[in-house]
Amino acid sequence: MTKIETNAVRELFNAQEENQWKVRQTTAKERIAQLNALKDALIARTPEIIEAAQKDFARPEAEENSQIQAVVEVIQYTTAHLEEWMKPEVVPSGEDAEVRIVYEPKGVICIMGTWNSPLSTCIHPLVEALASGNCVVLKPSELSPHYADIIRVIIEDVFKANHVAVVTGDATVANELLQIPFNHFFFTGSPRVGKLVMEGAAKHLASVTLELGGKSPVILDRGYDMQQAAQQLVFGKILMGGQLCISPDYIFVHEDDVTNFVVNYEGVTKYMLYDESGKIRYDERTTIVNEAHYERLKSLFTDAIEKGATVLTGGDFNDEKRLIEPTVLGNVTEDMRISEEEVFGPITFIKPYKTVDEVIHYIQKRPKPLAMYPFSKNRDFQEALLQGTSSGGVTINGVIMHNVHPGLPFGGVNNSGIGSFHGIHGFKGLSHARAVYHIL
Repeated sequence: MTKIETNAVRELFNAQEENQWKVRQTTAKERIAQLNALKDALIARTPEIIEAAQKDFARPEAEENSQIQAVVEVIQYTTAHLEEWMKPEVVPSGEDAEVRIVYEPKGVICIMGTWNSPLSTCIHPLVEALASGNCVVLKPSELSPHYADIIRVIIEDVFKANHVAVVTGDATVANELLQIPFNHFFFTGSPRVGKLVMEGAAKHLASVTLELGGKSPVILDRGYDMQQAAQQLVFGKILMGGQLCISPDYIFVHEDDVTNFVVNYEGVTKYMLYDESGKIRYDERTTIVNEAHYERLKSLFTDAIEKGATVLTGGDFNDEKRLIEPTVLGNVTEDMRISEEEVFGPITFIKPYKTVDEVIHYIQKRPKPLAMYPFSKNRDFQEALLQGTSSGGVTINGVIMHNVHPGLPFGGVNNSGIGSFHGIHGFKGLSHARAVYHIL
């Protein structure tokens, strides 16, 4: 991918900085028209998006179609509610004043997306930035180059560069973007890089939205239906090859249920991924994105095995296709890298427990995760986990669904992120809440 020169990025920013004052005055009707044009372009380019996803990480067509549909639904939800969101909020006051909150655009926003889910980390925040009346410079990840190219084509189909523009390139381009005084930086990625983005934003006193990650725990209550849990968790670990920031990372299982859970996890895996002859259906799997990430996952596995972990199910690595069988490890100890590093792949491990208090204590002592997944029909068990821990979001008796509902905020807390988006939460997050006190 061609590297964008520093002066070219600066020229884009300067053009948008000048144009922002016109864009901020657009009406709800005008913004809705822009969003509908974006939606139409996404639908028209669907075959090319699917082709890009297959070239970059062999993502199955059905899985990519669901990604496209999800963003189309985001646009539909936003356009249905935007006029209401844009109305000033009236604040009760005395007879001598009119008081309101006006949501105005932040100005010029830099969005930096990821390789694993380019639509949800590039186009979804773009939708809410446009709804808020901002100008945007968008940088997709260089690790999914075909996808980055189709995003650029779609944006150029719909927008002028002084409103929305795409820049492509490696980390040096991202570093150049951090030297420019954007009003807001929206970054999705690792906590390590998130700290660098926050440091860069601080030079300009720019606000940030950081969508990061972490080790999202699963907690299975004693006696829970292990087949139901396994169905959810196998799906959560094979979706996008486990390369999803809210993928379940590790699993607390009551010591009485470990064997039952492993049997069900293995059975569900065979049912979902293998044909009648016992051969895995490779064409239904998303590959690990590149050799470096594949080797990282192998090294996490090898490190654990060398230090005494055992394979409870799975453990097959296909080097040629960069595919890993859904794998569950046991006997994992704190000196193993997999205990500390976010897995970001189809490997998980079990932590047996006796009481919910020891689970809570373990989670409390670690960085706050992006997601948490309790499985229990017991309200007291659920509430103990909700009150005793902190995480970006929670799905109870399932996985990922808190990310799907358009009315819920999506974001992390501390190590797993700062700020949130989705729906009105994204509209407000990418706006400045301006207080207006009018003395009559």
